[in-house]
Amino acid sequence: MIEVIKGWFEKHFSDPQAIFLVAVLFFGLALVLYWGKILTPVLAGVVIAYVLEGLVCKLQRLGVLRLPAFLLTYALFITALALILFGLVPLVISQVTQLVTDFPKILEKLQQLILSIPDEYPIFADQEIEKMLGSFSSELVAVAQKLVSVSLSSVVDVFTVLVYLVVVPLLVFFLLKDKEDIKSWFKRFSPEDRGLAYSVWKEVDVKMGNYIRCKLLEIVIVGVATFIPLKYMGMNYAATMSLLVGLSVIIPYVGAVAVTIPVAMIAWFQWGASSDFVYLMIAYLAVQFMDGNVLVPLLFSEVVNMHPAAIIISVLFFGGLWGVWGVFFAIPLATLVQAVINSWPSIQAENA
Repeated sequence: MIEVIKGWFEKHFSDPQAIFLVAVLFFGLALVLYWGKILTPVLAGVVIAYVLEGLVCKLQRLGVLRLPAFLLTYALFITALALILFGLVPLVISQVTQLVTDFPKILEKLQQLILSIPDEYPIFADQEIEKMLGSFSSELVAVAQKLVSVSLSSVVDVFTVLVYLVVVPLLVFFLLKDKEDIKSWFKRFSPEDRGLAYSVWKEVDVKMGNYIRCKLLEIVIVGVATFIPLKYMGMNYAATMSLLVGLSVIIPYVGAVAVTIPVAMIAWFQWGASSDFVYLMIAYLAVQFMDGNVLVPLLFSEVVNMHPAAIIISVLFFGGLWGVWGVFFAIPLATLVQAVINSWPSIQAENA
């Protein structure tokens, strides 16, 4: 048994390139697992700079020098950040506050609906309805307690956000501006022969960069496309619901189904079983259909080549490890694993 393990180890890890790649992967994993919370603004800055670097490179391919391309890209980033902070965030906060205020009315209407079930459907007994209401009330108490705990920690959260709003844009600025110097510094600690690591990074860089940029573009397009019919029809909390719908595309397959429930509920509480409710749901489902059948194939046709089952497993696994960040980067991380698997045998064969 020991000889088998020894033979397997010598076959796959006798190459210094393989050892270097494994060391880099383990170091990156340990960094995220043990210091992830501390380094959150750094990781956010790296991700944003990585996304913006794609635009800088495109401008350079069009003949723009590196410095003007960097300044234009960074100016667009700051403009988008300002629009979100001073336009979208106050509107969403206002609508969420209004939703909390209207929540008792929504609750009362829901209770009336539940109480009317025995009249509409005699198969349900009154005792079953009372049990349903009791369970529903206990769930509401738990939600209320959670909201109180969140509000108590909001001061710390606001301070943290303010720090991030200063630190992250500064990090993005210097990471973009001094990209070549940073790359040269890292190369000092890597061996000259790093063919395996370079092969993996080359595949991951193309797929991961395109995936993240296309996913951000999809969030914006779906959010705006949802907001237009919701706002036109006068639906309450249109901006908040559109933001949720846009962010739902982060979670493949499951997100679209999950976000449909609050959209349908709020529309029903506002209009009931009327023609407005039907028209709004048709418009909403049309956006979801266009996203799944037109936008996603258009944006991601050459970015990710993975089976849907592998994508769902990746979302569950990395989401369980790192929460929202894990869900967002589930497919890029799965791409990294796929790139290592694809590149490893080819390099070993070449060396043989």
